[in-house]
Amino acid sequence: MLNIIVEISKYLILLIMILYTLESFWVFRYEENYDQRYVLRNQLLLIIFLNFTAFLIIFLQTEELKVLYIFAALILYLIIVQALYRVFYKTSSLLLLNHMCMLLSIGFIMLARLDADSGLRQMAIAVAATALAMVIPVMIRKMYFLKKLTWLYAGVGILLLLLVLVAGSNVNGAKININLGGFVFQPSEFVKIIFVFFVASRLYKKSATFMDHVITTAVAAAYVLILVLSRDLGSAVVFFTYVVMLYVATKKPIYLLAGLGSGCIAAVIAYFLFAHVRQRVVAWQDPFSVWETSGYQILQGLFAIGAGGWLGVGLGNGSPELIPFVQQDYMFAAICEELGGLFAICMILVCMSMFLLVVNISYRIKKRFYKLIALGLGTEYAFQVFLTIGGVSKFIPMTGITLPLVSYGGSSVLATIIMLAIIQGLYILREDEDEEFERQKEKI
Repeated sequence: MLNIIVEISKYLILLIMILYTLESFWVFRYEENYDQRYVLRNQLLLIIFLNFTAFLIIFLQTEELKVLYIFAALILYLIIVQALYRVFYKTSSLLLLNHMCMLLSIGFIMLARLDADSGLRQMAIAVAATALAMVIPVMIRKMYFLKKLTWLYAGVGILLLLLVLVAGSNVNGAKININLGGFVFQPSEFVKIIFVFFVASRLYKKSATFMDHVITTAVAAAYVLILVLSRDLGSAVVFFTYVVMLYVATKKPIYLLAGLGSGCIAAVIAYFLFAHVRQRVVAWQDPFSVWETSGYQILQGLFAIGAGGWLGVGLGNGSPELIPFVQQDYMFAAICEELGGLFAICMILVCMSMFLLVVNISYRIKKRFYKLIALGLGTEYAFQVFLTIGGVSKFIPMTGITLPLVSYGGSSVLATIIMLAIIQGLYILREDEDEEFERQKEKI
C-alpha cells in the first residue's frame, strides 16, 4: 500500500511543481496588482501543498518525529515570513519571496529525506537569518551613505579572507571554514556580498577614470589571490561577477574580453599549481579512470540522475546517500533521482525566474549605485547556480559550490537570505522611484 501511495505522490509532487513554475511566468501577464496577488496566493498554496505531500510520504516511510518537527516549523516559517512582508513591506516583490520559500521548501524536503538532524539545524539557521534579514530592506531604503563606505567594504572583505587563510580549517584540500564554538562559519559566502558593494561604490560614478578601474581591479585581484592561496577555487570563480559589473558600468567590451582572457589564463595556472585541481579535471574528463578516488562522487551523481529519468523513482525509493557529500555538493543529483528530471528542470526555471526578476530590478532602478548592486548580486546568484548544476551534471568540473537555499550549509543559507533581503530593499526603492516619477508627472 505504501508503495502505491509513494508512486501516486510522485506524480502529484511533479504536477504541483509544474503548476508553480507556470504561474511564475504567467504572473507577468497581469498588470494590475490585484490580479497578480491572486496568482501569487495560488503559488503560496502550492508551496504548502507540496510540503504537506512530501513530508507525509517521508514520515510514512521513516516514522521519525523529527520529520514532523521540520514540517511544522517550515509551515509556521512560511506563514510568518509571508505575513511579515505583507504587513511591513507592502511594496515588496511577493514573487521573489515565493521563490525563496519554494527553494527553501525543496531543500528541507530533501534534508528531511536524507538526514532529519541536518534539516533541524538548517531550519534554526534559516529562522535566525530571516529575523536578521527583516530589517535589511528598510536599511537599503534609508541608509544613503552606503555608497560612501568603499574602503570599509574592501578592508572587511580582505580581513575575513585573510582570517580564513591563517586560521581556517582544511576541508577537502581547501581552507574555507572557521570554527566558532561549534558553529562552522564560511566567510567567503558573506565576502561575496561585501565585494559587490565595494565594486558598486567604485564604479557608480560616471566620472571614474581608467586609473580608478585599475585600482578596483587590483583590489578584486587581491580577493581572488587570497582565495587561491586558501585553495578555495570555487569561491574564486564566483568573483567573475566583477568583470560583468565593470563591463556594464563602462560599456567597454575590451574589459569583458580582458576579464575572460584573464580567467582562462588563471584557470590554466591553477591546473598546473594545484594537484586537487588536476584531479578534478581528470575526474571530469574520464571519471571511470579514477572511479575509486576522485571520480567516485561524479559517477554516483550521474548514476543517480540517470536512475531518476524524467519522472523520478519517488521520495525514499532512491539511493542518494551513496553519493559522498550529497547534502552539500550533490543535492541536485538527489532531486533528479527521487523527484525526476522534469522536477529538476522546473526548479532551474524557478532559479532563472528569480535571476530575471533581479535583472529587471537592475534595469529599471535609476540610481547607478543600486543598479550595480542588483546586477552584481543577481549575477553571483546565477553563476553559483550554474557552477553547481553544471558540476553535478558533468558539464563543467565540480567546484564544490552549494546550490543556494537548497543545499545544506548554514553560511550559504544565511548569506543567500541576506542577499535576497537586499534585493527586496532594492525592489522597494525602485517602487519609490516610480511613485516619485508619477508625482512629478502629475505636477507637470
